[in-house]
Formats: sequence, C-alpha cells, structure tokens
Amino acid sequence: MSGLVMPAPDVEALRRRDEIVADMRIIVPGEGVVDQPTGMRVFESDGLTAYRQLPLVVVLPETVAQVSRILKYCNDRNIRVVPRGSGTSLSGGALPLEDAVLLVMSRFNRILDIDYANRAVVAQPGVTNLGITVAVQDEGYYYAPDPSSQIACSIGGNVAENSGGVHCLKYGLTANNVLGIEMVLMDGEVVRLGGKHLDAEGYDLLGVMTGSEGLLGVVTEVTVRILKKPEAARALLIGFPTSEQGGQCVADIIGAGIIPGGMEMMDRPAIRAAEDFVHAGYPLDVEALLIVELDGPGPEIDHLIGAVEAIAARNGSTTCRVSTSEAERLTFWAGRKAAFPAVGRISPDYYCMDGTIPRKELPKVLAGMREMSERYGLGVANVFHAGDGNLHPLILYDANVPGELEKAESFGADILRLCVQVGGVLTGEHGVGVEKRDLMPEMFNEADLDQQMRVKCAFDPNHLLNPGKVFPQLRRCAELGRMHVHGGQLAFPDIPRF
Repeated sequence: MSGLVMPAPDVEALRRRDEIVADMRIIVPGEGVVDQPTGMRVFESDGLTAYRQLPLVVVLPETVAQVSRILKYCNDRNIRVVPRGSGTSLSGGALPLEDAVLLVMSRFNRILDIDYANRAVVAQPGVTNLGITVAVQDEGYYYAPDPSSQIACSIGGNVAENSGGVHCLKYGLTANNVLGIEMVLMDGEVVRLGGKHLDAEGYDLLGVMTGSEGLLGVVTEVTVRILKKPEAARALLIGFPTSEQGGQCVADIIGAGIIPGGMEMMDRPAIRAAEDFVHAGYPLDVEALLIVELDGPGPEIDHLIGAVEAIAARNGSTTCRVSTSEAERLTFWAGRKAAFPAVGRISPDYYCMDGTIPRKELPKVLAGMREMSERYGLGVANVFHAGDGNLHPLILYDANVPGELEKAESFGADILRLCVQVGGVLTGEHGVGVEKRDLMPEMFNEADLDQQMRVKCAFDPNHLLNPGKVFPQLRRCAELGRMHVHGGQLAFPDIPRF
C-alpha cells in the first residue's frame, strides 16, 4: 500500500477467522455476511483508491440490535472493527484492516420521520445526502449541506467526516445542520445525543461525534434540520485572467459583507475538463472561473448581483454571465459538481486533496502549488470552496508509471504543509483518515494529540474502532489519564479539576 504503515495484524483474530465468521452469521442471518474474497473485493477501498486491503469479514447489519451485538461481541473478544458508510470517503477513513470486521451500514437506508413543524428529518445513516432533499422538496424544503458526491454519499458518512459542499459558506457544514444522533458504543451500549431541538445540556458530545471518522462509535440514526427553499437564487459565472485575481475577488466579496449561498472557484485545467464533460458554457480563455450564487428575496438578489459585478470588474474580470433562468443556474453548477469525474477523463489517475486556508492566503497558496507542480513534474487541477477557503487540488498522475503515486503523495503532503504554514488546517471536509494521519504533527504538538486521544479512550479504551486512522501513533489509554462515557455522559475521573 505505497509504504502506508497500518497496525500490525492481530494473529489471534486471523487464526479464529472461521469462528468469527460463523458467529457473525448467527447475529446477522441471511445474506448479511460476506466472507469470500470475490465478494469482499468491492469493499477493499473507499474513494481513496490508492490504498486497498481485504477485510477479515464484511458484515451488513439491518437493525440497531444487530449493531449492538456485533460491537459487544468484538469488544469482548478484542476484535477490531472498521465502520463504513457508502465508501465515498476520500481520505481512506473506511479502508479495511485484514484482521478487522468491516461493519457496513448501507442497509440502514430508510427515512424514519419527516417533521415539518420542527423542520427536522430523522434518517438512518445509509440514506443518501440527496435523498433527504428529495424526500422534502415537494413541500418546499431541502437539506443544505451538498457534497459533490451527494447522490451517493450517506448521511452517516457525512456525520463521520463533517462534510460540507458548495453551499456550506452560508448554511454551514454537517455540524451546523445535525440536531441529534443515535449511536452504539464499542461495548454495545446504545445512546442518544441531541434530538429535534437546537441545543442540549452538558458536554457537546454531538459536536465531538460529528467529524470523529468512526473512531468513537457507530451512528445508527441521524436527525437533521431542513430549510425552506430560498425565494429565488441566481448565479454569476465570472472569469479572470489569473487565479490570483479570482482569489482576491473572493476575499473582496466577503470583505464587503456579502455572504453568497455558494462561491466556488476552478482553475484552467479544471475549467476545460468540466466544460468538455458537461458543456456548461464555461469560458475557455480564462485562468480562473468563479461561480457566485446569491439567494433570497428578488430585490435583494438584484442589488447584490450589481455589487458582485462591480467587485469582479475592479479585480480585472474579463467575462461575467448572470443566470436568467433556473435551468441556466443549474447548468452553471453542473460543471462544478462534475469536476471530479471530469478530471478523471484527462488523467489515468488523480489524487484528490483537501485542505483549508484563510481566504486572504489564496493567491499565495495557488502560486505555491504551481511551483510544486513544476518541481514534481505532475499536473494539478484546482477546484475549491472559495468562500470558506476549502481547497481540493487534484494531482494528476499515472499509477502504472513506477514512482508516480509516491510523487503524488509527496506533492499532496507539501500542499497540506503549506496550508498549515499560512494559518490553515489539514482538512476541511474529507477528514484525516490515513491520507493525512502522518501529517498531524505538522498541526498539533504531542500534548494536543494526547488530549485528542483521551477523548478516543473515553469511548474506545482498547482502540478497537477504526485503528490506524487519524492518529499517527496510538498510546495506551492507561498512560493518558482516563475519561469515560456512560449513558451518553462524559466523565473525567482522572483529570485534575481547577
């Protein structure tokens, strides 16, 4: 796996594989257990396809009771577990381990309750992101976070990675739109956090769980807030002769107090790939393309369009189109939404990165990536959530050429180091997984990582849930001073109180 170091396999679990498989079939009868290599092959990687590994066994439960029994069984026997949603993770968060049960939640695929009075939807974790909007759109509602993979990614996976999307600038990430969850702890205990209300007493365990990447528990139900569709929405398609000018325009729009519903940027390679794929009418003679969507009451949109056009002109824009119909607005977005598959048509492979920077540093970081591209001899196409500084560089390489994957990984690591150096962070919505795991010390010192691991120990003291992800090195919980979780409450018996 390209030099990726994972936890040493548990020889005892491998020796007892047949016994474990037989016990899993008792807990999940029928076709819910997959143990043959040909059947498990479809689960060997997630969206980060550079890394692959067959699991010990694949288990697809259908009920909360089954999830509880599986986790308790594994906890009692010291067997590792890797939770998996739809497998669209781009950081290797659902990468299997050869000695671990792969717990696949795709059969939890029903919407349980739609409560328009409280503007909430209760869904099982296998429901797709887009499926929630489809369920409520006839009543004029929608679910705001919209990752590019929304047609396939699951809401449970969104919680695990704290996913965003093109509209997260104004309406927030998953963390800002999840009201409650039901989850199963590693010892089999079922707990509820939050509900249909906006806030809950005590420690913010819901915030801890959102973005926890399967390290703390397995989500079996999610309650999200839904929003009324805006009265109107229009989009501007703005081209610039340089990426730096486009980046400065982004900063100036936000600096003017304008918060668009969405603001996305693409550079020339991404523009050309998207246009060839979707034929959205993108200009091909620009170095950077900005999509700015404004939503709300019609007169307000008209005013803001004029203000954005003026800001773009001051930054040297060479083209500016404003959507005149809902179909045209959706066409503007179609190219951006299809950017990842579009880039897949121009390169045998690509490595999709995810880092976040302060908006004002966008020109500097883009210039730095160009220099790295020349140094590594690999192309890069940039698509990113410009409004909140979440970058998604796509490093182009050919895995069939010896050494190119390793070069792409090094290139990506340098991009993330640059993000941290300018005051940013290692990830925005893809998570750490295995991809950024060994870069965590670039952002956190040993004391920071120990404190994060104390939280991990409170939920999973034996490090059985998704080991090898996020933390570059696991420490024994006894060395750290224990917290613990019981009944959905977090306690700190060994932590000094001030």
